[in-house]
Amino acid sequence: MDKQYPVYTLKNECNDCYKCIRSCHVKAIRIQDGNASVINDKCIACGHCVTVCPVGAKKVRNDIEKVKTLLLTDKSVYVSLAPSWAGVYDMPKDKMIAALKKLGFADVSETALGAQEVSIQTAKKLNEVESGLYISSTCPVIDDYIRYYRPEFSKCITPIASPALTHCGLLKKELGEDIKVVFIGPCIAKKNEADAHPDLMAAALTFDELNYWFKEEFIDFKNIQPDETCNFVPESAYEGSLYPIEGGMNETIKSVGIKNNDVTFIAVSSLEDFDKSLQNIDPSKINKKIFVEALACSGGCINGPCLSSEKSKILITSDIYAQVQYRDEIPTEPRTVVETEYAPEPVKKIEYSMEQVTKALKKISKHTIEDELNCSGCGYASCREFVNALIAGDAEPSMCVSYMRKIAVRKAAAMLRCMPSAVVIVDSNMEIVEANDSFAHMFLTDDMYEIFTSRPEGLAGACIDRIVSFPELFKSSLDSGREIHQEHYAIKDKVYDISIFTIEDNELVGAVISDVTRSEMDRTKIARRAREVITKNIATVQEIASLLGEHMVETELLLSSIAEDFDPNTGADSNVH
Repeated sequence: MDKQYPVYTLKNECNDCYKCIRSCHVKAIRIQDGNASVINDKCIACGHCVTVCPVGAKKVRNDIEKVKTLLLTDKSVYVSLAPSWAGVYDMPKDKMIAALKKLGFADVSETALGAQEVSIQTAKKLNEVESGLYISSTCPVIDDYIRYYRPEFSKCITPIASPALTHCGLLKKELGEDIKVVFIGPCIAKKNEADAHPDLMAAALTFDELNYWFKEEFIDFKNIQPDETCNFVPESAYEGSLYPIEGGMNETIKSVGIKNNDVTFIAVSSLEDFDKSLQNIDPSKINKKIFVEALACSGGCINGPCLSSEKSKILITSDIYAQVQYRDEIPTEPRTVVETEYAPEPVKKIEYSMEQVTKALKKISKHTIEDELNCSGCGYASCREFVNALIAGDAEPSMCVSYMRKIAVRKAAAMLRCMPSAVVIVDSNMEIVEANDSFAHMFLTDDMYEIFTSRPEGLAGACIDRIVSFPELFKSSLDSGREIHQEHYAIKDKVYDISIFTIEDNELVGAVISDVTRSEMDRTKIARRAREVITKNIATVQEIASLLGEHMVETELLLSSIAEDFDPNTGADSNVH
């Protein structure tokens, strides 16, 4: 477990379901010993694995203690509050500010102020250029995705810091360079920004962390009484509050003003859609102005991984719009610009030889192209992609569903074949699902045996009542869900020991059947011969007794008990030696 990176795994909680791999667009998950861990060098902190993990094993680094430590210093600590707060918290801004001040913050400012500066600078740049593809730098997930996985588009990112970092720069300029700024919002990736730019952003908290902190401090919003100082500093934001909504940034840039209206504005949200939008594009060949507002979360920041709200996204969007104020005139020059270059840092892709790939495919029983199902059950898009992860040590053979199924079937088949007893599995339709060869030999005539064993599916699909003369036992077990044990079950000239057990309630039962006819016949034969000997001996004893004048009753009882010990109708022969 690595708590230094913003996303980590509680290994004891991980149930190796591979859902995190399926949701991870960049496959930054490693499976070892059945546990999933984040590959920090590949991760872009989008948070999808956190939101989809069914058992909550994926966690977000908690930075509350770090912020509490900041509050104990002699520095003034300010909050940069993401504009999505207005849709998450059902309270007026003065109560929100008062609650944050109760935690110890000097004051609260809106990240939307930084967004406004970014829009002004972006509009200015678009007015200066003649053509080209430009991608917004507002989303740190998108920025890192391009730098790591689509480095050819790195130059297309506008060289402006994100609204959050720009806001931090603005606050330091307005309130003093020695202040500390803590961002609070729905984004996990902001923690990476804070780690990379501690001079601007001292720390980043999510709304989830903020709610936990409020509860920890027993802050009751109903009883909070804000005063006249509870206003955003240095002033309230305007159109920048639209940023968390898809298309919000484009709207604010247009409000600033684009000369000749010669820019095509496109809004794309979600990593999948953004990746698709970059297909078959050569940035160097674009001869017009295209600006792409790119956000990693579907619908925008209102779908952030740590939004901490069960409200409808429609209501969140509506509440954000209700808080937005519009300026009559927007400046054309920004007060603060934090210029940033987004240098490419491509994740190294290792090309494995055909020999390595073929060998790895054989490990998971993929011997032909037809064996490569590409079912994505392992979390990877194709068997080849999975095999590359397997060779790299980021995956395990047990992740392949079809491979594990084959192994299970082979083991089950081997066990069935090796069992001397007859074994059969019957479903709720009274049809055979599986049966071993001992069952076929026990209950099929020679002609039927040849017919069924020549079929690829064997006895599978055959009606059990056509094979055995006691289908009512299977029906009874299926209906009742109880196990049935029948010892010395006689049918014509055969005697069976039958055990029927439930596999799936009312759906599937199995039976183990042993033919005990021979052992019972042997016991009967012994008893019969014993009777004959007893009869003869009784006659002899009677003669001897009459001659000796002694009683013969005790002798007869003794010999009779020996015969009874061998008689299956009177008891077992466990006492005979």
